[in-house]
Amino acid sequence: ETIGKHLPATIILALSSIILASLLGITLGILAALYKDTWIDRSALVFSALNISLPSFVSGLIIMWVFGFLLRDILHLNHVGTLWITNDFGEKELCLKNLILPTVTLGLRPLALVVQLTRSSMLDVMNMDYIRTARAKGVGFTKVVVKHALKNALNPVVTAISGWFAGLMAGAIFVENIFNWQGIGSKVFDALLQKDL
Repeated sequence: ETIGKHLPATIILALSSIILASLLGITLGILAALYKDTWIDRSALVFSALNISLPSFVSGLIIMWVFGFLLRDILHLNHVGTLWITNDFGEKELCLKNLILPTVTLGLRPLALVVQLTRSSMLDVMNMDYIRTARAKGVGFTKVVVKHALKNALNPVVTAISGWFAGLMAGAIFVENIFNWQGIGSKVFDALLQKDL
């Protein structure tokens, strides 16, 4: 009963995090590969190195403080909250803005890994013979990148992303506690504190 009640919130958090990490990470990785050794590439690498080395409970506290407290009047984001809130009439309402900060926090580490993996994979593919042949035949650069390079470069990225989903579910324990997200992670943490096997 407890798992059934709280697991959907954790799955939604993990799914939204992996979607954010995939979309943004692949985009940044492609840009970093196409503009190799420029400020775009260096910025993407520094960004990913910082996020890989920063634990989620530290980045969560920083994100909560900056976006949940300092910029609260501008962004109107809640620093704590759940997916479903009860309104003044006692009805449950979906509150997606409570999902933003936990999603960003949980998605930062996989985002950094996706950026590095996409960049590395794109650089390998762009040096292949069939890419040079397509360019020699006069195929446009954008078409070569989208039709030929990207299709082959994303294979290892998609494989890695599917494997990280379970890791995000486990990593949600800290993030859920920081943002008071009522998922399975917060229940596990509560059970540990109460020695409730």
